[in-house]
Amino acid sequence: MGKAILTVLEIAHKNAKLWTSSFFDEATRAEAQRLIDLGGDELIEPFYKDLDFGTGGMRGIMGAGTNRINPYTLGAATTGLVNYAKVTFGRTDLKAAIAFDSRNNSKEFARKVAEVLSANDVHTYLFEELRPTPELSFAVRELGCDFGIVLTASHNPKEYNGYKVYWDDGGQLVPPHDHGVIENVRATRFEDINWNANEDLIELLDSSMDKKYIDMVANLTINNIGKDELHVVFTALHGTSIVSVPPALAQAGFKNVQIVEKQAVPDGNFPTVASPNPEESAALAMAVAQAEATNADLVIGCDPDTDRIGIAVNDGTGSMQLLNGNDTAALLVHYILSQKIAKGEMPSNAFTAATIVTTDLIADISEKFGLPCYRCLTGFKWIADLIKNKPGEKFIVGGEESYGYMVGDAVRDKDAVASAVMISEMAAYAKSKGKTVLQQLEDIHREFGQYQERLISITKHGRSGAEEIAVMMTSLRNNPPQVLGGSPVSIAIDHSVSQQKDLRTGAIVSTELPSSNVLQFITEAGDKVSARPSGTEPKIKFYFSVRKATRKSHAETKNELELKIDTFIRELDL
Repeated sequence: MGKAILTVLEIAHKNAKLWTSSFFDEATRAEAQRLIDLGGDELIEPFYKDLDFGTGGMRGIMGAGTNRINPYTLGAATTGLVNYAKVTFGRTDLKAAIAFDSRNNSKEFARKVAEVLSANDVHTYLFEELRPTPELSFAVRELGCDFGIVLTASHNPKEYNGYKVYWDDGGQLVPPHDHGVIENVRATRFEDINWNANEDLIELLDSSMDKKYIDMVANLTINNIGKDELHVVFTALHGTSIVSVPPALAQAGFKNVQIVEKQAVPDGNFPTVASPNPEESAALAMAVAQAEATNADLVIGCDPDTDRIGIAVNDGTGSMQLLNGNDTAALLVHYILSQKIAKGEMPSNAFTAATIVTTDLIADISEKFGLPCYRCLTGFKWIADLIKNKPGEKFIVGGEESYGYMVGDAVRDKDAVASAVMISEMAAYAKSKGKTVLQQLEDIHREFGQYQERLISITKHGRSGAEEIAVMMTSLRNNPPQVLGGSPVSIAIDHSVSQQKDLRTGAIVSTELPSSNVLQFITEAGDKVSARPSGTEPKIKFYFSVRKATRKSHAETKNELELKIDTFIRELDL
């Protein structure tokens, strides 16, 4: 063990010494020397390896080092991306768009990336101020760009930043482009970066693109019923959504929108929350308190780059109840499909989409309304890929359990701005019919069966974390559970080899999906457990989905299903 640690330390020390050379700026050299002087893990973590450029880009802690987000790692990534794009498109007159969120250094990083692009003869459209990630996807398509880049770490803690890449369809990178970009980035040295910006090729994007985007979002509306009566409390959680969600709601006809002012100012330190993640109840606590004080109907909160959205709804007594991502997705899909059909606006070739770890309720609802629901791997890039590969069909709505939804196909990524408008419209429509959103959800569960889902994330930090996660996946793969909650496991799916095995007959069929490190186990009772290492965080995630057809009270059945998930967790020793 001592020898292995020494070897890692030697690699880190060698890499750090290079960062004290004159190639790097003075502040970076000083930081590298400080870390050398500290030694140990303080030196190892920033320098023991190169920051991974994954299939969607990079995400990491900011600071000096090969394993950190900084102008040099971003410059190398951008150089590799441009090299790949020039070969792939077979030309040098490329166009790209860049957006950035409210995180510390995002604006400065975006400028550096723009300079490297322009130095490589790429006409670069740079948003002059922070903008939501979905607007970048929209802009790529609107401007006819070859690719786009967002400087964001989504909902990660404040120490993080990241670099997310979009291709010419407005979707994130998928095969073969993801692997092609990765190879080029890995082959790029810091010495290959051209920092000599061509200012003539950097074009700032102003509010005219905002207008096109907000117009598109507002035009998604189906009904205007009840909008005047809906009372919304909105929190930006110090992110980019403050520039887009309130104007989009206003243009769509919502007049009673309160903003949580203490969380309205963009701030990369996220001073009022431990984590700016609307999936976590603590992030929405301030908005919920304001909603309960004013008897609001709906709380909306977005993550820093405005692709995820969390909501809470009035239970009819003035108390706000948080909804999970699956429940929100089911409500949104049911509303949009039912209303489009009722108004005769549903295309004959329409479809919905959901990821493999998202509730099956979306597929059940889609089937009832006569639409196919295509399942894809986790991540909205795969929904975008579905849309691109089905030009003869029309995407209507889709979602994933991690609080991301997409309405229409003008944006090819999860879009919290469009989702905020359509969720508000759904809530307004329910209120106009004398129902709370919770009652609407209960009606859906009465018809299709009551679903309950839960996500557990286990974090494993540092260089040993990835190894621990790999061991957990190997153990599950080699020793899958035989029984869960008293019901035999009948189906085992290993997405790494794209195979689904019937454990009762031994029959194996293809999932017809690309390879991904995901395991799923389905019981004879129809319950499902999925295990997936995160692609952007040092976590392994376990997804639980259970269902029961019942005439009991919604609350009583929910409690039974939660206890069943508790049993699964104990049996898996999590």
